[in-house]
Amino acid sequence: MLEFIRNHKRLTQIILLVFIIPSFIFVGVEGFKRFGDGDAVAKVAGKSITQQEWDNAQREQAERLRQRAAASGQPFDNKWIESSEFKWNVLQNLIVKRVLLETVNKENLSVPEQIVLQRIREIPGLIGPDGKLDEARYKEALAAQGLNPDMHFAMVRQDMAIQQLAAPIEYSAIEPTAVTQRVFNLFEQEREVQHLFFNNAAYRSKVSVTDEELNAFYKAHEAQFTIPEHADVEVIVLDMPSVAKNIKISDADLQSYYSQNKDRFSIPEERRAQHILIAVNKNATEAEKSEAKKKAEGILAELKANPARFAELAKANSQDPGSAQNGGDLGFFTRGKMVKPFNDAVFGMKKGDISDLVQTDFGYHIITVSDIKPAVAKPLAQVRDRVLQELTREQANRKFAEMSETFSNMVYEKPDSLKPVADALKLTIHSFPNLARDPAIAAKQNQLLANPKILQAIFTDDVVKGKHNTEAIEAAPQVLVAARIAKHYPATLTPFDKVKQVITAEVINEKAQKLAKAAGEAELAKLKEGSNANGFSSSIMVSRHKIAMANRAELAPVMKADVSKLPAYVGADVPGMGYVIYRITKVVTPSNPDKNLREAMSKQMANVASQQDLNAYLNYLKKEAKVEILVKSPAEEKGETATEAAK
Repeated sequence: MLEFIRNHKRLTQIILLVFIIPSFIFVGVEGFKRFGDGDAVAKVAGKSITQQEWDNAQREQAERLRQRAAASGQPFDNKWIESSEFKWNVLQNLIVKRVLLETVNKENLSVPEQIVLQRIREIPGLIGPDGKLDEARYKEALAAQGLNPDMHFAMVRQDMAIQQLAAPIEYSAIEPTAVTQRVFNLFEQEREVQHLFFNNAAYRSKVSVTDEELNAFYKAHEAQFTIPEHADVEVIVLDMPSVAKNIKISDADLQSYYSQNKDRFSIPEERRAQHILIAVNKNATEAEKSEAKKKAEGILAELKANPARFAELAKANSQDPGSAQNGGDLGFFTRGKMVKPFNDAVFGMKKGDISDLVQTDFGYHIITVSDIKPAVAKPLAQVRDRVLQELTREQANRKFAEMSETFSNMVYEKPDSLKPVADALKLTIHSFPNLARDPAIAAKQNQLLANPKILQAIFTDDVVKGKHNTEAIEAAPQVLVAARIAKHYPATLTPFDKVKQVITAEVINEKAQKLAKAAGEAELAKLKEGSNANGFSSSIMVSRHKIAMANRAELAPVMKADVSKLPAYVGADVPGMGYVIYRITKVVTPSNPDKNLREAMSKQMANVASQQDLNAYLNYLKKEAKVEILVKSPAEEKGETATEAAK
């Protein structure tokens, strides 16, 4: 079974699985990161989710979103992570995870140790040049978050158990053929259309405006004509890359580090083992366990009497389908590749020894070690780059910690200038003119400074009015920022006279839009009564996947129109441009549908259905767990009723 699992692992989507991502951010799990009691924001099965847990989860999720945006080259929406909707979503995710965890514990679900170890060995971003998990980087990443391998193992095992619970529901939905066929037909249906456009530009000459109207528009749209608060800012940054590039490693230091850590730069010891497994089901009764153990003891007695029969007895008795027919041979493997009891037995034996019974989650094993390949140290020349990388990282971490303390102290103790800390640490002072206080605007100017923590610190009274440095701000893991304002510009409303021309154009356009719409609606009414259709464009064919129009919004009224009687007419507002009437003259369902498109849509519909099933199951579990939410939802904060929130 061990061999079978190693070679036939089932790769499943692990929902909520805690992986180490490049920034090494982890989601805390009850029992591994102990938060202070704090105020409860929700309760699941009588157990609290605290304010601190919620705050930490928000920070971690925001950091993941920032990194995803940076990796894709997209601007980051700081307003979203500051919104009550974002915070509410994070709380809902915490509740779902806690509910699933309660159910896993209640149902006694677990995942074999070997499967969990394999999952950990596949963590993205921590695979070494040899294709294996870089143990040193892995432990370093864990330590940075106050974790150790045992704690992380338990977290991953827990999340994989949660997936065991959810996966059968998530992947089981099948959409009825009649439903999918109806959707396909509607999606692929084509309609022949002509259009008649009422351009608002044609009505502008018919519009007049008064000063009263212009002033009213100005007052109603003051925010539109306000220059946001901004500042000319000086910034210094201390980050790990800038520290690491100045680390110099001597040959003597390299040799010393290699000598002290030679075991880590060796080809590890490998052992070849054979085993006989008498399987025991996880839910076996005591009588069944006793019977299995008795059978294993009988085989062990035969082997003690005649060790040469190991392969023969393995073929006849072992219940590991992956190795039984090979005489129980598992091949060579290194320490830690097998479950712990099995691993400890193999690496504690001599060649040719036969173990006593070894119990694991799979059952009872009898093991013999058939061959041993001792560890072989790689010469320094062969692993020089890796040793240099590790030693540089170690020294850079140490140096960064020292410089961070100096950085934090000096920006606070010498608050009137950034020059002292810049000189002391040989950092560059960067100037950023016109940095906006609004995160959405700042994000277009500088992604780092758009961080809400940095903007909030820059625009405090102490920095704006007191003309002091900000404190040292951790903008990201191993990135410290401090700033000061060189010149501050408060929010200013642009005088009416300077924007009067713009306002005049907007008011005229609004009035012209209303006239165009009125003319279009009048013509539409006549057409529906049977008036002659004059002035329409040439025909085009459109469908939901072949738009052939300016945008999808224009397509919607055409595809929603009642076509029981042709020609059919429908009108639509085109904001800022005018009004359009569509004349639908033909409806066609393709005789040769796109098979690839239909297959993709079928899968998409099944995914939607399975997600609905999963949501229904989660709602049931929430009810069973007596979930209580002790904070207001975004709708409640706005004073909306349930009906208004739904709308």
